[in-house]
Amino acid sequence: MASHRKLRAAAVVCAAVAVAGPAPAVARAAPPAAVGAPAPAPSPDPFANLTPDEIADRAVAATQSATSLRMTGRVTADGEPLDIDFAVNDRQECTGVMRIGGGTAELRRVDDITYMKGDEAFWRVSMASQGMPEPQIDATIELIKGRWLKIAPGQAGSGDLGGVCDLKGLLADLDEDEEQRSGLVRGPDGELDGTPVATLVKKKTGGETTGGETPGGETPRPETTTVSVSEEGKPYILKMVKTGGDEPGSMVLSDYDKPVKVVVPPADETVDLSKLDQGTPA
Repeated sequence: MASHRKLRAAAVVCAAVAVAGPAPAVARAAPPAAVGAPAPAPSPDPFANLTPDEIADRAVAATQSATSLRMTGRVTADGEPLDIDFAVNDRQECTGVMRIGGGTAELRRVDDITYMKGDEAFWRVSMASQGMPEPQIDATIELIKGRWLKIAPGQAGSGDLGGVCDLKGLLADLDEDEEQRSGLVRGPDGELDGTPVATLVKKKTGGETTGGETPGGETPRPETTTVSVSEEGKPYILKMVKTGGDEPGSMVLSDYDKPVKVVVPPADETVDLSKLDQGTPA
């Protein structure tokens, strides 16, 4: 009954943005040099002897090795803008917020249990997308208003929601199609939150898109994907931007390998999904 498809779409689109191929950051501007002072020596380029495709390969390998990270940005799911802010680790634990259709929902997952709390706008959009009739939507919202929906393993939607919190599964998609990472061009270096980054860009025109026309017979729109790769420490992917095409979006990846703390909601603030399915009082 919840927005399982929307949440799943968030994860899929994040992966799609990454697979599409690496991308940009803001060009670095050198600080003005003091009069008479020697110009500072530029930092050595850690990717000086690598092609753009080889940089992308290293970035994907490093990012896939992460034990945790935070994803923040806006993507497009089923034609709708979707804002997400999730911290995820490799134990399928996560905590975060998503916004879609004017509504907001929080999601937490720990010990294979998923907790989800949405505002009224979120639940209405979610349940309407599942074809639920208006009277049932009203009654269900009354039961879960201001409370967390508790979803145990094996219950409806548990698998899809788990996919959103499956770090290894999401990062595995980065390697789904290596051809998408070929033919990249390195743009000017930049800086992202104080970290120097290498910029990789890939452009695709409608005629170059694999598969030719879309199922509806329309030629795919041209798109540009830009990825920022850290030049300090491990070559993690720090930002991905996709413009044009059918699924534009922007995603920042941060807090690599930092602990993800998931707080379990108090029992008196939760509603068990099985009770809603059975129509019993929460």
